[in-house]
Amino acid sequence: MPERGTGRHLAETPELRRLRRRIDALDRRIVTLLNERATLAREVGVAKEAAGRRTIRDPEREREVLLRVSMANEGPLPQADLLALYRRLVAATRALEARDRERRERDHDRGERS
Repeated sequence: MPERGTGRHLAETPELRRLRRRIDALDRRIVTLLNERATLAREVGVAKEAAGRRTIRDPEREREVLLRVSMANEGPLPQADLLALYRRLVAATRALEARDRERRERDHDRGERS
């Protein structure tokens, strides 16, 4: 019977605990890598702006990323699920880039008024 409020079974085996600890450690690594990727995406946004690119979205680059991810997938995660995760990741980093750009534009406008 599950422990009240935790969703855990009282008879959790050592093997299950070990596997869950590995998943927890992997989750921490994934978060670190996602944040590293987001930081690089922000740097890309600065570089695009410096190069005079007005648009944030680059559909061709997004297709390339999804193609590379598809080619790297050896399973067991289904291709459709992996691509859905990556589409969301790309959208999140694009939104981060847009917020950064808006902030830089506001800061620039304030500087011109001073």
